[in-house]
Amino acid sequence: MATYLPFEEKLKEIEDEIASAKVRGDTEAVAILEKDLEKELSKVYKNLSDYQKLQLARHPDRPYALDYIRILLRDPIEIHGDRTFRDDPAIICYLGYIGDEKCLVIGEQKGRGTKNKLKRNFGMPHPEGYRKALRAAKLAEKFGLPILMLIDTPGAYPGLGAEERGQSEAIARNLLELSRLDTETVSIVIGEGGSGGALAIGVADRLAMMRYSVFSVISPEGCAAILWNDPSKVEQATKALKITPDELKKMELIDDIIDEPLIGAHRDKEGAAKAVGEYFLQSLAQLREMGKEERMKQRYDKMMSFGAFAEPEKKE
Repeated sequence: MATYLPFEEKLKEIEDEIASAKVRGDTEAVAILEKDLEKELSKVYKNLSDYQKLQLARHPDRPYALDYIRILLRDPIEIHGDRTFRDDPAIICYLGYIGDEKCLVIGEQKGRGTKNKLKRNFGMPHPEGYRKALRAAKLAEKFGLPILMLIDTPGAYPGLGAEERGQSEAIARNLLELSRLDTETVSIVIGEGGSGGALAIGVADRLAMMRYSVFSVISPEGCAAILWNDPSKVEQATKALKITPDELKKMELIDDIIDEPLIGAHRDKEGAAKAVGEYFLQSLAQLREMGKEERMKQRYDKMMSFGAFAEPEKKE
């Protein structure tokens, strides 16, 4: 059963009317209602607020990493475990083919339904998850395989066990190792990009975001609680944080915005997967036109530019 967000209520009404008209066999009414639906979809999705985009990024029907892998990847083989502690289901690693390109896909997986959400720890990886991702990335580097990383997490798991096993060190290690990995890397925020939990698989030659995704240092709810001691100010916090793709592209913190279907990935999973696959293959082609030294220098220069600012000129 489809899930509708508050601003999609009008869409639900029209779709219910279409379903009713189809039951009656009223083809004329169906045609008129479908045109009304198309107009309403365009009206709603072309005028979304930052908070509404956040809601779409968290939409329960939005495709997760495993959905993209199942649609895009041919002959998939999963890699398990960090060879130190255990296999973390919140991080998934698959070898396979996207088109004719042999590659490695690393993703953060949230899970659907209570049982799977608990299994995947709501998409919040433990340190062993990040160590598994790094082990798989090193394997890809050894065999010269490009890497696609799919970011979708509210953040790294902050529990006692995770801290005891070195959560911050695992994230820092990934930042270091991925920054100097000798293979082409592309990272895409497909839903939520939460703080260090996202950065741990976000260091890449190309960092892109889906049209309805977010990338932030803290959740808007957490920001509202800290700044105003009022969780109800979440919409104000969302706008202030500037976490949408347009804002982050403007600040040159991401490279590209992937134009997922206007109606959202949750309504067109195949279309969203196609957009991700095409972006990955196009990015690989561009990266391979460069020499290794040029590609590594571009990666380094990009990372060194983050957070750069200029002092305002003093008036005499």
